Amino acid sequence: MADANTERLDEWFERLERMPVPEGFRVEIVGGNVFMTPQRDTHWQIIRRFLWAVEDRFGRDVRVFSGIRIDFPGYQNGFCPDVAMLKDSAKKDEKGHWRYQDVEFVAEVISDGTAANDYGRKKTAYAVAEVPVYVVADPYQGRCYVYTDPKDGDYENRTPVDFGTDIDLTGAVVDLTLNTEQFPRD
Repeated sequence: MADANTERLDEWFERLERMPVPEGFRVEIVGGNVFMTPQRDTHWQIIRRFLWAVEDRFGRDVRVFSGIRIDFPGYQNGFCPDVAMLKDSAKKDEKGHWRYQDVEFVAEVISDGTAANDYGRKKTAYAVAEVPVYVVADPYQGRCYVYTDPKDGDYENRTPVDFGTDIDLTGAVVDLTLNTEQFPRD
């Protein structure tokens, strides 16, 4: 049975699909607020590098997505993560949506206007959802922040990694190394 939160999100997304959203923009709902973010070249280049690393490690059939709606815990959180990797066993719910319980890894690339979401509300929602690994790539700082070990609505560990340094996720659920040497800066 769908809850009121999901039904409201469905209604919002149905309306948004009918709107003339400009090409190259991503739309998501964070805490009941609609955010429309342009996909810059820098943003997309970093997303592609995350996707390639995951596919190189797990193959082309891995369940990894970019910009696909996943409803997360909290008030009206219909996120479209830049990168989301799901369990091999993941299945869509009765409405055809991927479930947050199946998300193993999320990466977000900071946009100037929505950075507060990625460092704040989205980080909290990912921790509450117990997403094991959350990586924020910040091309303005030239740094990634790796969050692991979700507990009680926050992450126990936060590791800064400068662009040009590998992100070592071996031993984590994603069990891979992400090379950030080619991550562009803004």
